[in-house]
Order: sequence, then C-alpha cells, then structure tokens
Amino acid sequence: MSTQAPQGLFAVSQALCTLFILLLPFALAGLALINTGLARSRSAAHSMMSTLCVVGVAAVVYYAVGFSLEGFAGLSSHTFTFHNRDWSWLGAGRWFMRDVPLEGSPASFAALLQMMCVGMAAMIPLGAAAERWRLGACCVSTALFAGLTYPIFAHWVWGTGWLSRLGMNFGLGLGFLDSGGSSTIQAVGGLTALSLVWLLGPRRGKFNLEGMPAALPGHNTVLVLFGCLLALVGWMGLNCAGAILFAGAQPGRTVLVAANTLLSAAGGVLAAAAVTRYRFGRPDASLSANGWLCGLAASSAGCAFLAPASAMITGLVAGALVTLTVAWMESRLGLDDPAGAVSVHAIGGIWGILAVGFLPFAPGVLGGLNAAAPAIGPRGQFLSQVVGVATLLGFVLPFTYLLNWLLNFVVPQRIPPEEERQGADLYELGAGAYPEFMTHTDEFTQW
Repeated sequence: MSTQAPQGLFAVSQALCTLFILLLPFALAGLALINTGLARSRSAAHSMMSTLCVVGVAAVVYYAVGFSLEGFAGLSSHTFTFHNRDWSWLGAGRWFMRDVPLEGSPASFAALLQMMCVGMAAMIPLGAAAERWRLGACCVSTALFAGLTYPIFAHWVWGTGWLSRLGMNFGLGLGFLDSGGSSTIQAVGGLTALSLVWLLGPRRGKFNLEGMPAALPGHNTVLVLFGCLLALVGWMGLNCAGAILFAGAQPGRTVLVAANTLLSAAGGVLAAAAVTRYRFGRPDASLSANGWLCGLAASSAGCAFLAPASAMITGLVAGALVTLTVAWMESRLGLDDPAGAVSVHAIGGIWGILAVGFLPFAPGVLGGLNAAAPAIGPRGQFLSQVVGVATLLGFVLPFTYLLNWLLNFVVPQRIPPEEERQGADLYELGAGAYPEFMTHTDEFTQW
C-alpha cells in the first residue's frame, strides 16, 4: 500500500485495510474455541482466560517494544554490509510506536495489524500446552515472545529484513515471500508450541507404563467446528490485509486472496476427512477440523501469489499432512499436543512456505511484483523459501526453546502434578467452567 498511488486508490486501500484488520478478531475467537473444545472440560475456563491474558500481554508488549524491533518499510533499521550489499537485521525505531503516528499511513495500518497478529501467534502454544501450563507463566512467556522472538523474525520477512532481500542481493527469485504469515505467525507460533511441549512434558495419564498413548478426547466438538468457521472469516481478513501491506497488492487482488484462502481451507478439510475415513472407516471430526485449520495456515504464505488451483493443492496436501503427523508425533516422539498445534501451525506453515516456491502463480501476478519477474526461474524462488524454512528451524526453534527453558528456572511453567488431576480451572481460577455438571477425572488412567 503506497502513498505514491493515486489518492483515490490509496483511500480505497485504507478503507479495505481497516475492514480486513477488523475481521482478525474472528480468527482469535476461532482459535480460542478450537483450543478450548479440544481440551477436557475441567480446564475449559482456564483455556479461555489464558487466551484473553495472552492476547492482552502480546498487544501491550508489542506496542511497547515489539514494533520498534520489527519496523516497516521506510522506517529506520540496523543494517550491516556484506559483499558490498546492505542487509537489515533489526528495526531501530523508538519504543511505544513513537515513530508511527496512528493516522492512517501504511506503517500505522501495519502496526495495528501486527498487534493482533502477535496475539494470534502467541495463542498457538496455548493449544499445545493445554491443561498443564500455568497462567502466570504463559503470560511471561508471551511477553518474551511478543518482545523478542516474533518481532525479530517478522522484521526479516516483513520489515525489509535480510530474508525479504534475498532476491535483490542474491538473485533468489523475488526474495522470501510470505504475504499472510505462514512463517511469521503460523510457523513461529507452532515452533514455540513445540518447544513448550518438550519442556512441559505430557499430561497426567496420556502415556501408560509401557509408553503407549491413551486417548484423552476433547470435551466439545461443536465448539471446535464452530471455531473453524470463525477462523475462516478472520483468516480472510488477515490474508487480505497482509497482501495489501506486505505484498503490495492492489485492492482488486484481494478477490484472488480470499478465493485462495477458502480453497485452501476446503482442500484441507476434504483431504483430512478422506484420509481419516480410509484409515478409521469413518471421518474424524477433530482431525478434519485440524485439516481445515492447517489449510488456512498453509494458505497465508502464497495467498496473494498462487493460482486458485495451486491454493487448493496446498490445502489438500496440508490436510493429508496433519492427519499423519498428529499421530506420528504422539506415538513416535511422545509429544502430547491436545490441539495438534505443532502439526497444524508449524508443519502446515512450513508446507505453505515451500509451496510458494514451486506451485504455479496466478497470471499477471509476477509482472505486477517485479519488472524482471518473467526472467526469474522457479529454482531461485524455491531456494529463497528454503532459506526461510532453514532460518525457522535453525534460529527460531532453538531461540524460543532457550528462552522458555531459562524462564522455567525463574517462573515454573507447569501446574504441579497433584493439582493437575483436579484440572486447571479449580487450581488456577478456583471454579470450573461447568459447575452444574460433573467433569471426568483420571481415576482409571495409568500414570
């Protein structure tokens, strides 16, 4: 969204950005319902309360510190020179967004969008660490996430950092492409979830004495499926706003973005339903919901670039991946992830990033992005996407694991085992989400 555009087009972009950003809370509500529905009833209120606290902490910390480290195109940043090329590695803005008057400039829209995006990314670990993560610890962990992990990587992708300049500096396609946040939101949040699952360990009774996983089903599938529909609305707003602000899309291209988002989600749920029907004899509702969400997570990277058929393929592969990796992580790696957040957001986000590197783009998109685009081969773009994935796995995962490992010495992250049996609602909040109904216990499960 450039202020050099004709005034009428800029006004349209402003209006559309405002509308799209205001849709994003639907995605937050959808994720909250999915995380809560996939957890057991005795921790339902704790899950929703944690969501509110995490979104609040993320917004405040990002406002105070995060945006200054992330920056935006045209704002100051810390750079270094390598091989006679400038590489930006961190934003250099002042704290509390003092460099960005909130008056409708592209930077101000980006700041508002990112205050919600960082909350969305911080919610992803809540689903993976459900029923055993202390409320206070998750708030402190979110402060570190919103103040360090998220803005550093987001600067490299969206703040004219070194990943976004791989095309200009090394000739790798158009540089790392991710218009809607498959990397910055989904993969960063999913890898943080993975680090917390490792640190916290499984829930009481999840694995028996022989190490075999037991089924601990969520308490409300209706909440999960309704959350999927809300997430679709919010994701369309996220992807469309991201396309305008970070991919330079004209307002008319948001039609392509919305269509790609829907087709990817549709491909994800249909693939998950088909795979689970083949494996179990009938479709699995929770895994199909994960397929829908994984399709959305994978759609974000290429929603402004890919052809609709490519977006549908992205969703189909994402839906199949999530059904296989959820079981594999549980049975082979011993990971207890009640919401399937690692498979949905980390693996789905990484797949969406890679898909941009080799699936066909929509006609005319490349020419609108770069005058030299017709000469750019697919190999260079794929390598650029691979460098982004390598950065996620080689920097973000160990960095976020180290932060939470150190935090665990200061603020113990896990609810004590003797209190876990009662549920996080009673232990952390003093009351259950469903006081008039009996909630299930671990009476007959093995530790």
